[in-house]
Amino acid sequence: MGYLTLSGAILAEVLATTSMKYSDGFSKLWPSVATALGYGIAFVLLAQTLKTVSVGTAYAIWAGAGTAVIAAIGMVFLGEAVTAARVVGVLLVIAGVVVLNLGGAH
Repeated sequence: MGYLTLSGAILAEVLATTSMKYSDGFSKLWPSVATALGYGIAFVLLAQTLKTVSVGTAYAIWAGAGTAVIAAIGMVFLGEAVTAARVVGVLLVIAGVVVLNLGGAH
C-alpha cells in the first residue's frame, strides 16, 4: 500500500509542478489553485507513505521520479531543448534512485 500512496504523491507533485508553469507566477487563479492543491495532496500522500516505507527510500523515489517526469514533460510537451546533457542528467537521477534502493535502505 505504501508504494501505491507514493505513486499518488508523485503524480500529484508532477501535476502541481506542471500547473505552476501555467500559473504565470501565481497570477492566474486556476493554475495557482491546482498548484497549491497538488502539492497539498502530494505531501499528505507522502506522509502516509512514510508509515510503511523508509524515509530515505520514499523521498529518493518521490524526488527522483518527479524530477525525471517533469524534465521529460518539459522536453516533450513544453518545447524545452532535448540535449545530450539533459538526457544524461535524467538518467543519472534515475540511476541514483536505483543505487539508493539497492544499497539496502530500510
